[in-house]
This record gives sequence, structure tokens and C-alpha cells, in this order.
Amino acid sequence: MGDHHLAQMIGERVQFYRTASRRTKAVVAGLAGITPDYLCQIERGQKIPTVSLLTQLAVVLRVSIGDLVGGQPERETKHAKAAASDALYRALTSPIATNDEPPNLRRLRRDVHEAWRTWQTSPYRYSQLAQRLPALIVDIEAAVQKCQTERASTRRAAHGCASDLYGLLRTVTKRIGRIDLSLLAADRAIRAAEATDDPLRLAASHWNMTQMLLSDGAPEVAQVVAIKAAEKLQPLIRNGIQHAVALHGSLILLEAVAAARNGDAWTARDRVRQAAPLAEKTGECNAYWTAFGPTNVAMYAVSVEVEAGEAVEGLRLAEKVEHGRSPSIERQVAFLVDQAKGNEHRRDFASALTLLVTAEREAPEDMRYRAGAHNILRAIVQRGRRQVAAEASRLALRIGLPV
Repeated sequence: MGDHHLAQMIGERVQFYRTASRRTKAVVAGLAGITPDYLCQIERGQKIPTVSLLTQLAVVLRVSIGDLVGGQPERETKHAKAAASDALYRALTSPIATNDEPPNLRRLRRDVHEAWRTWQTSPYRYSQLAQRLPALIVDIEAAVQKCQTERASTRRAAHGCASDLYGLLRTVTKRIGRIDLSLLAADRAIRAAEATDDPLRLAASHWNMTQMLLSDGAPEVAQVVAIKAAEKLQPLIRNGIQHAVALHGSLILLEAVAAARNGDAWTARDRVRQAAPLAEKTGECNAYWTAFGPTNVAMYAVSVEVEAGEAVEGLRLAEKVEHGRSPSIERQVAFLVDQAKGNEHRRDFASALTLLVTAEREAPEDMRYRAGAHNILRAIVQRGRRQVAAEASRLALRIGLPV
């Protein structure tokens, strides 16, 4: 590590802990036996403190020397992410069945449904699913293999369980930072859905793929996938199948986000307008865990405006949304982060922080895993007024985020 990088890292860590302790440069410098100007140079990365001074600063700030030189607050979160990531990777790439019992598809369907329910409703969904999902992957893969010689309806049922599970894994692996596994899960969801001969499940799997493509910075491809999948639902919509209407609406909303990220705000807003009457038809509908309905459409309208750089309009629309009506914590937290992002764009750091604190209160684990929220929080610490920056620093400490 070069001296410049080391100086920058130590300076950022000293500033972070000083701000979190609500103490001025003058107070910390006095307690450490240096001048405020020298402390300022350390925080700016212009000076590297001696070992003795670093030790004194750690004492004054009530942290360990390791906290000032090695990103300590992030270690627990990184360890948890790595452990979950490794377990999922092993299960996805080399599932090994532990018994030869015939598959119990009814139980597997129930287990997948319960895992999805936990993901959408529990504030502690990451820790609750971390140990359950790898074993469930192994069981599902074993069931699919063992059902190959069974009758067609049994094979389709096994593949249906697999498609639903891989749809869940797509979003879980995305949140823990494994885009490679997210892409693998999204692709497997499509392959399994194709084997079910179920156009609704296939549409849901393409919805999952579109989500993954948006996460991977490929909005152009995401838009194409969403459009094609939505078009294939038209025959079912004409037959009055409500879940087809809901899935069509969900795909349109993702197309709206993709269009906004492609710089086409007009098309994005038009797609949200198209989704609104569909939501009125379905009501709050969680078809294939897509959480479509009037609340979701209203949330996406806010997302589109924020993506388009129209923060004021996005925040105006957000005032009318009761985010708690969404059946998905994922969407509720995303909505709060969207608003925080809009307030950050307006340099209203106090309001942005309030929204992030609300997100932490409603879903404590989520703030540890959302890169978008982390970026906003760093901006608040670095650019907010002292009291707001100090509050943001404490939030960063609670979620294990070095800033």
C-alpha cells in the first residue's frame, strides 16, 4: 500500500470516528496533544501520523488502532456476506443430495413459498434465509433429477418449484453482491420455467432476468427482454387471466425503469401511465412474488422521476404513497432509498438521513446490503452539516459501513 493511499485511508477513518463522537477538531487535537491544523492535515490525507500519535488518537476516539488503519467496522458484514455467498455458490455449482428418498414436492413447494414469504415480509430476512437456502437448493435439484422418469405433470411440478426458488435466489444473491450468481439463478429460473409449459411462470422468470440486467448495468437489454415477455402475455390477458395482467404490468414497470436509465424519460413515464389502469384491475396483487398493484405503480412513478433527475417531482409524488401497503419489504425499502436519493440530489441531507434511518428501523438488515443506500450515506457524512454528518456516521457504524 502506497503512502498516499495509507494517508487517505487513515485520514478518512480519523474524520469518521471524530464526527461520530460529535467532537470538533479542536477538542480531539487538544486531547491528542497536537494542533487543530495538524489534525486537519491528517484528516485530509496530507500527513501520516506516527505510531505513537495514532495510538493516542485511538485512545481519544475510543477505538482500536485497527479501526483507524484497516476498515474494521466492515469486517462483520463482509464475513457474513462471504459466508452466505460461499454456501450459495457451493449449492448452486455442486449440489450433493444427502439421501435417496423420493422427492416430496408438496413439502418443497411449501418450503419455497415460506422462503419467499420470509424474504418479502421479515425485517431479518437475510439471516433467516442464509442457512435455509443452500439446503433447499440441494433438495430442489435432487427432486428435479429424480422426477425425470416420472409422469409429465410431476416433472412440471418439480421444475415449477425450481423456477420459483431460482427467482428468489436471483434477488438474494444480488443483494449480497454476487451478480455472477444472480445471473446464474435468473438463467436457471428461465430454463426451469420453460420446462413447466406455464406461460405465467415463464413471464415471471423473464421479470427476474430483467431485474438482474438492470442491476448489472444493462438497461438496453433489460428493456428488450421486458417488452418481449410482456407481448407474449397478450393471449392470456385477452382471456381475462388476472395474474397475466399483473405480470404484464410488472414487466411494463421494469421497462419504465430501463427506459429512464437509457435517458428516455418520456417513454418511462408513458409506461408507468400504461401500468396504472392494469393495477386498478388487479388491485394489490402479488402474482409470482412481483408485488404488482396501485402502490407499486405509484412507487415506480417516483423511481422514474428520480432516475430522470427530476427529484422535486419524484418527492412530490412520494408524498401521496403509503409505502407500507406494499406486500414486499424489498419494495418498501427501495422506495425509501429512492426518496433519500432525491433528497440527496436536492442537498437536503437531513431529510435523506431521516429516510435512511426509517429504512433501518423497518428493515434493520437491509441497510447493510444496499449499495445505493451506502452511497447516499457516504455523501451525507462528507457533505452534510456537522450534526447531520455525525448522525450519519453513527448510522454507518451501526450497519458496518466505512465512509
